[in-house]
Amino acid sequence: MARLDARSLVQAAGGYLKNHPEELVRMARNAVGMKVGVPLAALRYLAAQLRGAKAPRDVTIEARSPGIFVAASFDLMKTPVRAAGTIYVDRIDFGAEQLLVDLRLENVSLKVLDDAVETPVAALLRSGALDLSRPGDLAAYLPKRPAFLLAAKGNQVTLDLMRHPQFTKERARKLLAFLLPLVSVEAIRAENEHLEVALRALPEGPAEAVARLRRLIGI
Repeated sequence: MARLDARSLVQAAGGYLKNHPEELVRMARNAVGMKVGVPLAALRYLAAQLRGAKAPRDVTIEARSPGIFVAASFDLMKTPVRAAGTIYVDRIDFGAEQLLVDLRLENVSLKVLDDAVETPVAALLRSGALDLSRPGDLAAYLPKRPAFLLAAKGNQVTLDLMRHPQFTKERARKLLAFLLPLVSVEAIRAENEHLEVALRALPEGPAEAVARLRRLIGI
């Protein structure tokens, strides 16, 4: 992925807000309702910065409320393919030891882009032998299954983000330990060209939040 410094991100965000001043009103309204709205345009911008031979190409991101439709082209075992599907966030359970996210995948497709390609993967996809209506079953048998893929079955996938390499770092864990007593994520849904993140303040109550923060800072 192309490396983005803080200056590049600030310039991009500033340019977007200049062209879309209505976002400032939306941000204020969301703040009152304990929500954060991420414009899908921002996700498209980040996707466009992906670089490298293994990076996805021609990424499409659209709101299919309450889900988000994603499509991309990439090479799968020397086979050019285009994958697409709609992702729904069914459940979020953030705690001190786990960051669980249940995803539901619908209308998944995987097509070979070059008719001249003759590879085992191309033959398998053209045969229609793969049941893409149950992508979780396919993910469960990945030869290099990522550690944060906790469970996969049918069209359901459960991720434990705490197992992602970025969250195994001590600094990230300390930040999470500080934030979790104060605010939690209740829901994520796509709506009106935005990814809406609903938050909940003091999810375990003010007393527990104070107690956990005291334990954290050693008071």
